[in-house]
Amino acid sequence: MADSPGAVVRTPKSEATRTLIVETALRLFQEHGYDRTTMRAIAKEAGVSVGNAYYYFSSKDQLVQGFYDRIAELHEQACEPVLAAEHDFGKRLRAVVHAWLDVASPYHEFGRQFFVNAADPESPLSPFSTESSPARDAQIALYRRVLEGSTAKVDPELRPELPELLWLYEMGVVLFWVHDRSPDRRRTRVLVDRTVPLLDRVIGLSRLRLLRPVTREIVQLIGDLARPDA
Repeated sequence: MADSPGAVVRTPKSEATRTLIVETALRLFQEHGYDRTTMRAIAKEAGVSVGNAYYYFSSKDQLVQGFYDRIAELHEQACEPVLAAEHDFGKRLRAVVHAWLDVASPYHEFGRQFFVNAADPESPLSPFSTESSPARDAQIALYRRVLEGSTAKVDPELRPELPELLWLYEMGVVLFWVHDRSPDRRRTRVLVDRTVPLLDRVIGLSRLRLLRPVTREIVQLIGDLARPDA
């Protein structure tokens, strides 16, 4: 155990056990549904004690947060080659969003079942919740790398807000993906291929004097929505 109560020391063995529990839980969620899957069933299927399962995850909700973290980690790893080799903003963005679809593909059925829970804005499972902030922050940081490593010319006032806007775009793609019934989610990939060039153009045009008032409005809107309610 780490110094803080309930913290788990990250070792290769503990990380392997943690990943096993998450992947087992996801399989059971897909087979039996989120609400009908218990921590006891997850522990039994993973071959660990119930106490050991609770040592890593205090609840099913926290298990889903572990899934978010794992997807964010795998997504970043999948993006490393293109981020190292490509500097065109549009190509970087397209590759990064496609990488998310590749990483998430095995979990599409789970995503369909789980959406009802995650769509509730009051739920800790919402990607916008405080509990989801580690995975959300990791994704926003990834989109910051997409921008900063590119040759994109962006309005200076828009640049700090753009990584979060790109994450919101990703959330829109995820919502479409959850409902996509086409083979291999082909329609979602078409959506990405058609919308990324549009985003690339709009971002490039943000520097033009004529469009700067629109940029200011976007920045102001983000600021207003990000402030706590009075």
